[in-house]
Amino acid sequence: IRCWSNIPFITVPLSRAHGKPFAHRSELKHAKRIVVKLGSAVVTRGDECGLALGRLASIVEQVSMLQNQGREMMIVTSGAVAFGKQRLRHEILLSQSVRQALHSGQSQLKDMAIPVLEARACAAAGQSGLMALYEAMFTQYSICAAQILVTNLDFHDEQKRRNLNGTLHELLRMNIVPIINTNDAVVPPPEPNSDLQGVNVISVKDNDSLAARLAVEMKTDLLIVLSDVEGLFDSPPGSDDAKLIDIFYPGDQQSVTFGTKSRVGMGGMEAKVKAALWALQGGTSVVIANGTHPKISGHVITDIVEGKKVGTFFSEVKPAGPTVEQQAEMARAGGRTLAALQPEQRAEIIYRLADLLTDQREEILLANKKDLEEAENKGRLALPLLKRLSLSTSKLNSLAIGLRQIAASSQDSVGRVIRRTRIAKDLDLEQVTVPIGVLLVIFESRPDCLPQVSALAIASGNGLLLKGGKEAAHSNQILHHLTQEALSIHGVRDAVQLVNTREEVEDLCRLDKLIDLIIPRGSSQLVRNIQKAAKGIPVMGHSEGICHVFVDTDASVEKVTRIIRDSKCEYPAACNALETLLIHRDLLRTPLFDQIIDMLRVEQVKIHAGPKFASYLTFSPSEVKSLRTEYGDLECCIEVVDSVQEAVEHIHKYGSSHTDVIITENEKTAEFFLQHVDSACVFWNASTRFSDGYRFGLGAEVGISTSRIHARGPVGIEGLLTTKWLLRGNNHVVSDFSEHGSMKYLHESLPLPQRNAN
Repeated sequence: IRCWSNIPFITVPLSRAHGKPFAHRSELKHAKRIVVKLGSAVVTRGDECGLALGRLASIVEQVSMLQNQGREMMIVTSGAVAFGKQRLRHEILLSQSVRQALHSGQSQLKDMAIPVLEARACAAAGQSGLMALYEAMFTQYSICAAQILVTNLDFHDEQKRRNLNGTLHELLRMNIVPIINTNDAVVPPPEPNSDLQGVNVISVKDNDSLAARLAVEMKTDLLIVLSDVEGLFDSPPGSDDAKLIDIFYPGDQQSVTFGTKSRVGMGGMEAKVKAALWALQGGTSVVIANGTHPKISGHVITDIVEGKKVGTFFSEVKPAGPTVEQQAEMARAGGRTLAALQPEQRAEIIYRLADLLTDQREEILLANKKDLEEAENKGRLALPLLKRLSLSTSKLNSLAIGLRQIAASSQDSVGRVIRRTRIAKDLDLEQVTVPIGVLLVIFESRPDCLPQVSALAIASGNGLLLKGGKEAAHSNQILHHLTQEALSIHGVRDAVQLVNTREEVEDLCRLDKLIDLIIPRGSSQLVRNIQKAAKGIPVMGHSEGICHVFVDTDASVEKVTRIIRDSKCEYPAACNALETLLIHRDLLRTPLFDQIIDMLRVEQVKIHAGPKFASYLTFSPSEVKSLRTEYGDLECCIEVVDSVQEAVEHIHKYGSSHTDVIITENEKTAEFFLQHVDSACVFWNASTRFSDGYRFGLGAEVGISTSRIHARGPVGIEGLLTTKWLLRGNNHVVSDFSEHGSMKYLHESLPLPQRNAN
């Protein structure tokens, strides 16, 4: 813990021997010494006269946050010329006498010409003000800043270089943020240009090369170059086909077309890339990003240091496989080819995958054993997650049976006509089913999810990106290999991709131009994180599985204990396991209630008492902390209700709209429960565990959705399809249907074509 001005904060333990730059973005969080270069376009306002104060304040806040974590921050800043220009223009206007202003007339005063200002004078006038502004902003975070002005000679003269190096090290040792800028008031003028509407921007060369030189001299871990573009593009930004380059490697510059430089400043993107590559060669990692975008500028620096996918990251280590963006494009192309296959061909792929699961059983179980041993040795997985991670012969056999069900039911899933309408004579409209596009399925500790989801994607003609947890890496690898082997029989191997790069889930959720639907399979925390991180991509799933069983007064003694035992104990880690048991008040202190409690004790289920239940007991179990808890283990809550109506109200208040059950012999009470409980699955005298795609006859499921749009409950093939409209006409135009036109709308419903009986 460190303290400044009596404000404590946690420091990040950072230590790294300088030498090689970081190979991956995820390693940037270990950067201790960081240079942030602020381009002219970042620091100055849009009118190029004066500073963008809000943006600058946000940058200072981020730098202060990182400094207070124990990092050593340095800033290379532009802006002195622009700030000085603003001050000098103001002084010139004020210095004109009132008589001159009146003599010239109001109309001429408005159009009064401001003389072209000499850049060195602007820099001299602006440097003190710029530094005063930085000092005032950093003071708000109890951080001291110091100004250092440099010229070319400071790097060419050995003694001056040593002095500069020593000064910077001493400032960093004292927890001071150095603010470095070129001494534009004394350096020789460059070639004339019109960057600042008549003001020549004077620089050693440009601040990009200054920042790179400084970063290497000071052996910094990371150089962040902020400009007014998102990063490096494969063609000029703004062109139709321009794509942001996530990672740039030395040697790739030959394939890049550079656009014009920014509206202000001496550098352009080409200068930034050259400077970045020079710094990279010197052992410093580099990221070029946008520091002006209002939606991201408030956290762009901290996002980069956290390893998020922002801007262009320069790396010397080129991955062996494709990037995740390339994988998504491959999945889309493969998915479109897959959708164009005949239904029998898609079914043949799934049948082949089902056969491989049983034929290659030993290899799969051997890979799974490695995952289990590693997880147990590291002790990082709770018992419920270990159970989900484990595969067995019976699980593989069940998987194969489920896949064959999918294959059998997928014959007419894609391209099925669900509506036909005759709009007018010779003008027929059809609504047909089509794949959604590219699915991203993120799952943890469940390798059996991979073949299930792959089969459903194949059956529905969707491209698929899979991101599994590292705890199941060996299992996922062999299962994906078998999936691609099955896809190869019809040349669509690329339709299913397994993401093996160090891609963060949050970064995957930002690929809104490449991914059409995200399906999370895992803990409620995982689902919530993905729902929060997804930007513009719909998420299908449920964040919690808080399932209820309500035991009514008319419940059968024989059914109650069987259904409760199965719902809670058969697989307590499942999302469709019982979490809250609701007991009708009239059943308290009856033999049936005693049987329920005895059965739970025998099964070693830990009981938590709800508030009302606890009030009836002299010595109650531990009172529940929340009635909205998913235990995922041999634990459950018991609460008392006075009626079926109260049970429904309790479920609506504390449930997650997943699966809820009533046990009763009273049909009227049961129907009331079935009609009024607003959950994805509502059962009468049946275990909550039936809420499953395989048990519903869907073959498998990509998940259980509790949303109210598109798909709800266990989601099989139908939930992975959308529709498109096909209109077949014969020289039809809308004007023919106007008031004086020759045609009339018919809007007749037409019979649907016969579905394949097989």
